[in-house]
Amino acid sequence: MSALPQQNRLGVVIAGLLLAILMASMDNTIVATAMGNIVGELGGLDKFVWVTSAYMVAEMAGMPIFGKLSDMYGRKRFFVFGLIIFMIGSALCGTASTITELALFRAIQGIGAGALIPTSFTIMFDAVPLQSRGKLGGLFGAVFGMSSIFGPLLGAYITDHIAWQWVFYINLPLGVIAFCMIAFFYKESHDRSKQPIDWLGAATLIGAVIGLMLGLELGGKTFPWGSWEIISMFAASAVLLAIFLYVETKAKEPIITYALFKNRVYATSILTSFFSGAAFIVASVYIPIFIQGVLGGTATNSGLVLLPMMVGSVVTASLGGFLMTKMPYRNIMVSTLILLVAGTLLVTTLSPDSSRLQVTLFMILIGLGIGASFSVLSNAAIHGISARQRGTASSTLTFIRSLGMTVGITVFGIVQSNALTNKLADAFAAGGQGGGDMAFGDPRELLKPETRASFPAEVLDTITSALSSSITLTFALAAIPATLALCVAFFMGRSKLDVSAIAKGEEGQHASH
Repeated sequence: MSALPQQNRLGVVIAGLLLAILMASMDNTIVATAMGNIVGELGGLDKFVWVTSAYMVAEMAGMPIFGKLSDMYGRKRFFVFGLIIFMIGSALCGTASTITELALFRAIQGIGAGALIPTSFTIMFDAVPLQSRGKLGGLFGAVFGMSSIFGPLLGAYITDHIAWQWVFYINLPLGVIAFCMIAFFYKESHDRSKQPIDWLGAATLIGAVIGLMLGLELGGKTFPWGSWEIISMFAASAVLLAIFLYVETKAKEPIITYALFKNRVYATSILTSFFSGAAFIVASVYIPIFIQGVLGGTATNSGLVLLPMMVGSVVTASLGGFLMTKMPYRNIMVSTLILLVAGTLLVTTLSPDSSRLQVTLFMILIGLGIGASFSVLSNAAIHGISARQRGTASSTLTFIRSLGMTVGITVFGIVQSNALTNKLADAFAAGGQGGGDMAFGDPRELLKPETRASFPAEVLDTITSALSSSITLTFALAAIPATLALCVAFFMGRSKLDVSAIAKGEEGQHASH
C-alpha cells in the first residue's frame, strides 16, 4: 500500500467503490429483464415478485444496522463482509432450481447489499476531501444512472445469448476486483463512534412488513382470507407495527427519528419517496413481463423497452440536480411527478394489440417522471437539518424509499397474481377450449417464445388477454401512490438548495466521525 502515492491509492479506492455500487445497483435491473426466461424455466409465475421483494426486504433490514455497526467497528470490515455475502448469494442464485430457492438466495444477496451500498457511500465520505465531494457525489450518481441503462441491456443479452444464470455469476469477477481494490488499498482511521443499535426497532419493523407480505401472498390461495392463519398474520403485523412505533419513541438511536418530521421539507420528501417508489417499481417489474407474455417478445425486447425508461430517469435526475439551486424543490417535483402520473395512467390502456412504440413512449414518460426524485429528494431531505442529524435523515430517506418499493411490489404483485388466476379460471371454465387445462396449469409457457407457437390460437388469445388485463389493472392501482406522491409534493414549500449551507453541514458532519 505504501508503495503507491496517496493520490493513486485514493483513485483505486474510489474505483473499487464505484464498481461495488455499480454491481449492487445494477442487480435489480439486470434481473428484471431476465425474469421472463427465469419464470419460463423454473415456474412460479404467481410467486416471481418474491425474487425482487426478498432482495429488497433483506437490503432494507440491513441498511440501518450495518450503518451503525460501521460507525462503531469500522467501514472496511463491513464493506468486505457485504461484498462477500453478496457474491455468495450471487453464486447460489445461479444454482436455483425453483423460484422459491431463487427468492431465498436473493435474500442472501440483499443482506450483502444492505451492508455494501451505505458503507460504500460512507467510505467515500470519509476518504475524499471536502472540496472534491461534490464532484465525486455526481460521479456516484452517474454510476446509478449507468446501472439503470446498461443493466437491462446486459441482462437481456446474457439471457438470450448465454443463460439466465450468468446475470448472477457476472457479479463474481466484478466482486473479486472490488474486494482487492478496497482490501489492499483502503486504510481507514481508527476513530469510532460508539452508539446503541435499535435492534428491537429493526426487528419489529421487518417483522411487521414480512407478516403483511405473507398474509397478502397466502390469502385466497394457500388459505382462505377469513382463516385463522391469515388473520393471525395480519394481526401479528399490526401488533409489531404498533410496537415499532412505540419503541422508536424510546430508542436512543432510533431507525426513524420522529423529531425530524417537524421539518416540513423533510417530512414531505420522505412521503414523496415512499409513494413514488411504490409506483415506479411496478413499471420496472411488469413491463418486461408484458412484453414477453403478452406481445411475445424476447428478453432482449423487454430490455430495450426498459432502456428508454431508464434513460428518461437519468435525464430528469441530472436536470433536477441542476435546477435545485435555481428553483424550489416543490416546483421540480410537482412538474416531474405529473409526468409519472400521466405515464402510469397511459400504460393502463395497453392491450395485446398495442404496438411496441406505444409501450416505449409510455415508459419514457414514466422514466422522466421518476428521475428527479433520485437527485432532488436526497438533497431536500437534509434541507434545514442539523449537521449531526443529516446522516440519519439521509439513511431514513433511503430506508423509506426501499420500504415503499418493497410494499408496492408485494401488494401490487399479489393483486396481479390473483387477478390473473381468477381471469384464467373464469375464461377456461366458461369457454371449454381445447388445451385449456394445460394452458391454465402452466401459463409460464407464454414466456417461452419457442413454445408459444404451440398454443392453439384461441387458447393463446385467452391467456394473453387475461395476463394483459391483470397487468393493466395493477398499473391502474399503481396510479394511486403516484398521485399521492404528487399531492404530497405540493406541500414541500418554497425551499431550494443552499450550496453554502450544505457544505458547512457536511464539514461539521465529517468532523464528528
